[in-house]
Amino acid sequence: VQLQASGGGLVQAGGSLRLSCAASGRTFSSYNMGWFRQAPGKEREFVAAIRWSGRTTSYIDSVKGRFTISRDNAKNTVYLQMNTLKPEDTAVYYCAASNVWPATSISGYDYWGQGTLVTVSS
Repeated sequence: VQLQASGGGLVQAGGSLRLSCAASGRTFSSYNMGWFRQAPGKEREFVAAIRWSGRTTSYIDSVKGRFTISRDNAKNTVYLQMNTLKPEDTAVYYCAASNVWPATSISGYDYWGQGTLVTVSS
């Protein structure tokens, strides 16, 4: 599976962005998908994940109620809708594909996209 993340950019605090991750390959619908982020000088951290069916999701506490992960298996795409953005959300965001669940650990992911930069100004 090859993954291509897009949708990052510069936004003011309180604004919104939607990230997309397009996958190649016919097996996308069998993978659990996740979003991670890495801020400057920090380790990569889990943000959100969604099961292959789209029926189960998981979020890090700091984004609950603000971010929503979703997927469209017909379009081989997973999304991350980010609302009420804060400066601490500034990071490079990565999408990834996993065969395990729960999928909150970096080590549980087999395929990674290249990342898209989100910058939130105060």
